[in-house]
Amino acid sequence: MTRGDIAAIVLIEARIFSDPWPAVAFEEELDSDYRGVIVAEIDGLITGYAGCIVAAGECQLTNIGVAPEFRGKSIAKSLLNRILEIARKADCDYIFLDVRPSNTAAINLYNRFGFIELYRRPGYYRIPPEDAIVMVKTLRDQD
Repeated sequence: MTRGDIAAIVLIEARIFSDPWPAVAFEEELDSDYRGVIVAEIDGLITGYAGCIVAAGECQLTNIGVAPEFRGKSIAKSLLNRILEIARKADCDYIFLDVRPSNTAAINLYNRFGFIELYRRPGYYRIPPEDAIVMVKTLRDQD
Protein backbone atom coordinates (compact mmCIF):
# COMPACT_ATOMS: atom_id res chain seq x y z
CA MET A 1 0.00 0.00 0.00
CA THR A 2 1.15 3.50 -0.76
CA ARG A 3 -0.18 6.77 0.61
CA GLY A 4 -1.97 7.24 -2.72
CA ASP A 5 -3.91 3.99 -2.19
CA ILE A 6 -5.49 5.04 1.09
CA ALA A 7 -8.49 6.93 -0.33
CA ALA A 8 -9.56 3.92 -2.42
CA ILE A 9 -9.06 1.54 0.50
CA VAL A 10 -11.10 3.76 2.83
CA LEU A 11 -13.94 3.82 0.27
CA ILE A 12 -13.98 0.01 0.11
CA GLU A 13 -13.73 -0.21 3.90
CA ALA A 14 -16.75 2.10 4.32
CA ARG A 15 -18.80 0.05 1.85
CA ILE A 16 -18.19 -3.34 3.46
CA PHE A 17 -17.77 -2.79 7.21
CA SER A 18 -20.24 -1.35 9.71
CA ASP A 19 -17.38 0.11 11.79
CA PRO A 20 -14.73 0.99 9.18
CA TRP A 21 -11.18 2.07 9.89
CA PRO A 22 -10.61 5.79 9.24
CA ALA A 23 -7.96 6.99 6.81
CA VAL A 24 -5.62 7.90 9.68
CA ALA A 25 -5.50 4.23 10.76
CA PHE A 26 -4.24 3.22 7.33
CA GLU A 27 -1.80 6.14 7.28
CA GLU A 28 -0.30 4.87 10.55
CA GLU A 29 0.32 1.50 8.92
CA LEU A 30 2.73 3.18 6.49
CA ASP A 31 4.98 4.40 9.29
CA SER A 32 5.48 1.05 11.02
CA ASP A 33 8.23 -1.51 10.55
CA TYR A 34 6.10 -4.41 11.80
CA ARG A 35 2.68 -3.52 10.38
CA GLY A 36 1.58 -3.27 6.79
CA VAL A 37 -1.21 -3.40 4.22
CA ILE A 38 -1.09 -5.04 0.82
CA VAL A 39 -3.45 -4.26 -2.04
CA ALA A 40 -4.97 -6.22 -4.90
CA GLU A 41 -5.40 -4.40 -8.19
CA ILE A 42 -7.03 -5.10 -11.52
CA ASP A 43 -6.01 -2.72 -14.32
CA GLY A 44 -4.76 -0.21 -11.76
CA LEU A 45 -8.00 -0.25 -9.75
CA ILE A 46 -7.73 -1.32 -6.12
CA THR A 47 -10.12 -4.22 -5.65
CA GLY A 48 -9.11 -5.38 -2.17
CA TYR A 49 -6.59 -5.12 0.64
CA ALA A 50 -5.30 -6.99 3.67
CA GLY A 51 -3.29 -5.88 6.66
CA CYS A 52 -1.15 -7.61 9.24
CA ILE A 53 1.06 -7.12 12.26
CA VAL A 54 4.18 -9.25 12.64
CA ALA A 55 5.77 -9.34 16.10
CA ALA A 56 7.27 -11.81 18.55
CA GLY A 57 7.01 -14.78 16.20
CA GLU A 58 3.32 -14.25 15.50
CA CYS A 59 1.25 -12.61 12.81
CA GLN A 60 -2.13 -10.94 13.31
CA LEU A 61 -4.36 -10.49 10.27
CA THR A 62 -5.80 -7.06 11.06
CA ASN A 63 -8.25 -6.74 8.20
CA ILE A 64 -9.10 -8.05 4.78
CA GLY A 65 -11.61 -6.58 2.40
CA VAL A 66 -12.73 -6.93 -1.19
CA ALA A 67 -14.96 -4.48 -3.06
CA PRO A 68 -18.41 -6.11 -3.47
CA GLU A 69 -18.30 -5.96 -7.27
CA PHE A 70 -15.06 -7.99 -7.26
CA ARG A 71 -16.11 -10.74 -4.89
CA GLY A 72 -16.08 -14.29 -6.20
CA LYS A 73 -12.87 -13.69 -8.17
CA SER A 74 -10.48 -15.28 -5.62
CA ILE A 75 -9.12 -11.89 -4.53
CA ALA A 76 -9.55 -12.63 -0.82
CA LYS A 77 -7.82 -15.98 -1.32
CA SER A 78 -4.90 -14.30 -3.08
CA LEU A 79 -4.60 -11.67 -0.36
CA LEU A 80 -4.73 -14.28 2.39
CA ASN A 81 -2.11 -16.40 0.61
CA ARG A 82 0.19 -13.37 0.41
CA ILE A 83 -0.29 -12.58 4.12
CA LEU A 84 0.54 -16.21 4.96
CA GLU A 85 3.67 -15.93 2.81
CA ILE A 86 4.69 -12.76 4.67
CA ALA A 87 4.14 -14.49 8.02
CA ARG A 88 6.18 -17.52 7.00
CA LYS A 89 9.04 -15.37 5.66
CA ALA A 90 9.02 -13.52 9.00
CA ASP A 91 9.43 -16.93 10.69
CA CYS A 92 6.09 -16.71 12.53
CA ASP A 93 4.80 -19.77 14.35
CA TYR A 94 1.13 -18.72 14.24
CA ILE A 95 -1.26 -16.37 12.53
CA PHE A 96 -4.30 -15.07 14.39
CA LEU A 97 -7.40 -13.13 13.36
CA ASP A 98 -10.68 -11.84 14.76
CA VAL A 99 -13.93 -12.31 12.85
CA ARG A 100 -17.59 -11.63 13.54
CA PRO A 101 -19.66 -14.82 14.04
CA SER A 102 -22.16 -13.36 11.55
CA ASN A 103 -19.48 -13.17 8.81
CA THR A 104 -19.95 -16.71 7.59
CA ALA A 105 -18.28 -16.08 4.23
CA ALA A 106 -15.06 -15.03 5.96
CA ILE A 107 -15.25 -17.88 8.48
CA ASN A 108 -15.68 -20.37 5.63
CA LEU A 109 -12.64 -18.90 3.84
CA TYR A 110 -10.53 -19.09 6.98
CA ASN A 111 -11.63 -22.67 7.65
CA ARG A 112 -10.62 -23.65 4.10
CA PHE A 113 -7.17 -22.23 4.85
CA GLY A 114 -6.86 -24.32 8.01
CA PHE A 115 -7.75 -21.75 10.66
CA ILE A 116 -9.54 -23.06 13.73
CA GLU A 117 -11.57 -21.29 16.39
CA LEU A 118 -9.47 -20.65 19.48
CA TYR A 119 -11.94 -18.73 21.68
CA ARG A 120 -14.44 -15.86 21.65
CA ARG A 121 -14.09 -12.28 22.81
CA PRO A 122 -17.45 -11.16 24.22
CA GLY A 123 -18.63 -7.76 23.00
CA TYR A 124 -15.48 -7.11 20.94
CA TYR A 125 -17.19 -5.34 18.05
CA ARG A 126 -19.02 -2.08 18.71
CA ILE A 127 -21.16 -1.31 15.66
CA PRO A 128 -23.27 -3.39 15.78
CA PRO A 129 -22.35 -5.06 19.06
CA GLU A 130 -21.09 -8.58 18.50
CA ASP A 131 -18.57 -11.03 19.88
CA ALA A 132 -15.38 -11.85 18.00
CA ILE A 133 -14.23 -15.33 17.14
CA VAL A 134 -10.46 -15.54 17.53
CA MET A 135 -9.07 -17.99 14.98
CA VAL A 136 -5.55 -19.34 14.63
CA LYS A 137 -3.51 -21.23 12.09
CA THR A 138 -0.22 -22.95 12.92
CA LEU A 139 2.48 -22.13 10.40
CA ARG A 140 4.96 -24.75 11.58
CA ASP A 141 4.93 -28.40 10.65
CA GLN A 142 3.67 -30.43 13.57
CA ASP A 143 5.38 -33.73 14.28
